[in-house]
Amino acid sequence: MKLYRFLSGPDDASFCHKVSLALSKGWELHGSPTYAFDAETKTMRCGQAVTKSVEGKNYDPEMKLGNQ
Repeated sequence: MKLYRFLSGPDDASFCHKVSLALSKGWELHGSPTYAFDAETKTMRCGQAVTKSVEGKNYDPEMKLGNQ
């Protein structure tokens, strides 16, 4: 099965660590990162889609994607 996640967070080191952790667990970058202003919090936010192929499992909407 192929899984998809969209990671998001503040424009700081915590976002980079979130993406780095996903990459270290076998997720791959998918497309370009996004960068947008959050008018409510008046901060910049980052986003990055990641995908991962997992053999021998079937998709279940109840699964925690980050644990795959």
